[in-house]
Amino acid sequence: MCVGHSIHELLTPVAVIDEDVMATNIKVAQEYFDRIGRDFRPHIKTHKIPALAMAQVAAGAKGINCQKISEAEVFAEAGFNDILITFNMLGRARLDRLKILNTRTDLKVVADNDIVVDGLSQAFQDTQMLKVLVECDTGAGRNGVQTPAAAADLARRIADAPGLRFQGLMTYPKPSTEAAVEAFFSETLALLTEAGIECPVVSHGGSPSLYDSDLVPSATEHRAGTYIFNDRSMVRAGMCDFDDCAMHVLATVVSRPTETRAVLDAGSKALTSDLLGFSDHGLLVGYPDASIAALSEEHAVVDLSRSDRKPDIGERVRIIPNHTCVVSNLFDKLVFHRNGVVTRIEPVAARGQVV
Repeated sequence: MCVGHSIHELLTPVAVIDEDVMATNIKVAQEYFDRIGRDFRPHIKTHKIPALAMAQVAAGAKGINCQKISEAEVFAEAGFNDILITFNMLGRARLDRLKILNTRTDLKVVADNDIVVDGLSQAFQDTQMLKVLVECDTGAGRNGVQTPAAAADLARRIADAPGLRFQGLMTYPKPSTEAAVEAFFSETLALLTEAGIECPVVSHGGSPSLYDSDLVPSATEHRAGTYIFNDRSMVRAGMCDFDDCAMHVLATVVSRPTETRAVLDAGSKALTSDLLGFSDHGLLVGYPDASIAALSEEHAVVDLSRSDRKPDIGERVRIIPNHTCVVSNLFDKLVFHRNGVVTRIEPVAARGQVV
């Protein structure tokens, strides 16, 4: 497929990105954070493409957020010099690579327990100092220390550990819990002040809480990834409209076995089985009453029992994914377009595990 051709000539299934919608998403988010006076650190796990992160930084973002060391390595190689990895780093293989990465970029990592901190300290005590943030569970029920007191204790351990520098606090919050997040942060900051420990960064995060970040005044930066493309879950969260969804998965209707069933050529290898709380596997654009009811590897079964309009065999349809980040990871390349004309094709450079 060549630049300048119509996306309707693409072999399906394929993920396509609307250049103009994506550019607007970058602009609107950055303007919001500029307006509230907060650093913005985009999470590149959504797209895993250096060229897109460059556009985010050019718009005003402060560095990037990665979730895996392999992602950070790809982006450091591409010239990014301010990287935060928001995942506990454990094991010699990771730590050896982390030491190399720390010499190539301004690197920060997180920790939520003594074992991770001690492992980092042992690895970095005789080399360049590593910056570490304490990850806090402010209600999402994932990683993170459970109380402000525990956060302050771990911060003290980091500050005292050879080879490490305490850099701040970090959370991935449950959406619509800004008051709880602020209470956790403010109490922790008071404890750190009492202990004489400086806290340069307070990192808030998440696309589902993107435009509520101003409700957490203690935060110094916000991390978000999905916003660059947006998806069905972001519409549900009230952070965008369907017209703000830059990613669509193009698929072809390959069968109509019955009047109430259609089959598409986009299965779990193109749409992901990650429901994110929805009862079906994506929104079929133009067929609001149709439901992508089931996926196998290469088939999507569409329930048309409540739909007056029904797609024909051979028809190309667009699907707004439930979760765009996972879809990006399913494709080797993403196709970009403007008004349906291909503008570029970008490899998903940080996809998978770089050995």
